[in-house]
Amino acid sequence: MAPVTRQSAPDPNRRNEQSRAAILTAAAELVAELGFAKLTIEKIAARAGVGKQTIYRWWPSKGAVVFDAFLAANENASGSLALPDTGDLGEDLRTLLRLTALELADPAFDRTGRALTAEVLTDPALLAEYRERLLDPLLAVTRDRLRSAREAGQLRADADLDLAVELLYGPLHYRWLHRLGPLDAGYADQVVAAVLGALGPAGD
Repeated sequence: MAPVTRQSAPDPNRRNEQSRAAILTAAAELVAELGFAKLTIEKIAARAGVGKQTIYRWWPSKGAVVFDAFLAANENASGSLALPDTGDLGEDLRTLLRLTALELADPAFDRTGRALTAEVLTDPALLAEYRERLLDPLLAVTRDRLRSAREAGQLRADADLDLAVELLYGPLHYRWLHRLGPLDAGYADQVVAAVLGALGPAGD
């Protein structure tokens, strides 16, 4: 008698993860190809090879799918946020803002980034998720780095850290949103110089 071979049951967790990855890949590809306005859940489902009910089981809207696809594509940047701390605040901030400027100027980021920016303005649930998973953690680690600099005497003792964070990121996002000019290392350095000039210790 031939030996009986046992067939292991399919792992539903693995199947779900494969489906999820396929959906996120499809969403990222399609939003780049079609733009957000022409993207539909049906098109994502067809590209991923799943039923649209599978997508709606995990995401409430196409904006939520695209946001997760955006995070997945940038997981190295957003998965574990950390700011450089060499002891030289100016150099650390220049490194941070140069990377931010390069990302905003990247055409691969631009189309999805603008679509998500528009969506979060009209979808309160998506805005809350964007704040919780991406924006607030980024602002928090930046604020922490500035706090350590203030304690080291590299910023004025009365420097408003919330304002400092807005002064750092605000100009880059304003220039990106309105396509006002180049986003490059030179502009990032100008922003850092302006912030340190305004909030640095007296006499610097």
